[in-house]
Amino acid sequence: MIGIIDFGSQYTQLIARRIRELGVYSEIHPPWVDLDSVVASGVKGLILSGGPMSVYDENSPRVDPEIFELGIPILGICYGMQLLVHIFGGRVEKADKREYGMAYFEVLENDELFQGIPCNFVVWMSHSDSVVELPEVFKVIGRTRDNPYGAIRHKSLPIYGLQFHPEVSHTDYGERILSNFVFRITKSEKNWSMEKFVEDKINEIRKKVGNERVLLALSGGVDSSVTAVLIHRAIGDSLIPIFVNNGLLRKNEAVMVLETFEKLGIKVYFVDASNRFLDALKGVVDPEEKRRIIGHTFIRIFEEEARKFGRIKYLAQGTLYPDVIESISVCGPSSRIKSHHNVGGLPEDMEFELIEPLRFLFKDEVRKIGRILGLPDFIINRHPFPGPGLAVRVLGEVTKEKLNILREADSIVVEEIKRAGLYESVWQAFAVLLPVRTVGVMGDERTYDYVIAVRIVESVDGMTADWVRLPYDILATISNRIVNEVRGVNRVVYDISSKPPSTIEWE
Repeated sequence: MIGIIDFGSQYTQLIARRIRELGVYSEIHPPWVDLDSVVASGVKGLILSGGPMSVYDENSPRVDPEIFELGIPILGICYGMQLLVHIFGGRVEKADKREYGMAYFEVLENDELFQGIPCNFVVWMSHSDSVVELPEVFKVIGRTRDNPYGAIRHKSLPIYGLQFHPEVSHTDYGERILSNFVFRITKSEKNWSMEKFVEDKINEIRKKVGNERVLLALSGGVDSSVTAVLIHRAIGDSLIPIFVNNGLLRKNEAVMVLETFEKLGIKVYFVDASNRFLDALKGVVDPEEKRRIIGHTFIRIFEEEARKFGRIKYLAQGTLYPDVIESISVCGPSSRIKSHHNVGGLPEDMEFELIEPLRFLFKDEVRKIGRILGLPDFIINRHPFPGPGLAVRVLGEVTKEKLNILREADSIVVEEIKRAGLYESVWQAFAVLLPVRTVGVMGDERTYDYVIAVRIVESVDGMTADWVRLPYDILATISNRIVNEVRGVNRVVYDISSKPPSTIEWE
């Protein structure tokens, strides 16, 4: 097992996920974890995550220095490396030139950590502090153009530090670096798989639920669909899936969801609450308030529906870890990016206990589980869709008119991406309705209509993403169709922002 100490990085769970992909089990611990329990767990190596704070901040997270006396290999990443330097007597300061995004890395020493890797490759940086003086017991094994201490190691102990993030997909050979640490340095063995996760989770759900019943918030997306089949596999008809039409769905979404689950042999209860959600959102423009309202309204509806079935103890949701780490800190002091309606938007006085079997998984892991459970490809390969639906793709106040405009535009984007054979190779493709109007000319007449932004990104896990360099002819077709076919739109723009610094969704 590999243990990960969470210092609040948005990528902490991604580190754990990368280790699991290598076939080795990993667990995340807070900085204040009891060292005896870590040792007793049989941990073979420790990774110190990145984090948003400076080692000199008054409340910055620390780790017990005795951790370095355990004889366990340690890898510090970003803040984790800076903390190593600080504890061992080196010096860390605010960098003259902050490093965010891609940088060119040069290997300076043929170390085990870099076996099988070229001497020069691209890495992903995200830090404002830098090491300016190395402790005597450390040496440099790699650098970037702006950072002479890009990678370090202890001269006599298996303790390493990396200023860059090997866990993100934009670092070349990042997986190989982690693999070298796990297998060459910690001597771990492969013993974990998604098949084992499914088996363990089914048994866990069955044991927890017992003779109780579970209400499921079903959206028809990948996450809730996999959750539904997984829980149904565990408890059968004790699962009560409820699909709520909140009026914020994509075109023809409700019909597709009901037909899909009928074919899967799972009975779904349908509730049309579109007017209730739209009334609740009237006049609201702040995205956090939208998410809070939607989360609260969902829960109240589920509580009302649950009473029709008698006493129900549990509510199940398809929450994933990106939802969690962007909403709240789970294991460490992670910075909140935005709340999700099924995480930060839940009311404290709700009547249910939550069951979230996918809570510590990423989207691609969920898709693997879907295949193990036998879900059809058209569900497994569906693009992610935000829990608050189109409410966070209509920027500003949500109205029925705007939703109808956005549905038609979004449908065209997806149709054209599928027609071009790109749907399964991109992470997400969707439209956003902007809260501005622009002047146009249509049929020799002046128009003053809305702007649609098209967002198409590629990603592995949703934690980092880059915009897709779509061929101009496809962009032209999408733009022409939207302007010609969607009444109320006279301009289309293309979003070319990466994550970070942007997020995939606009709100």
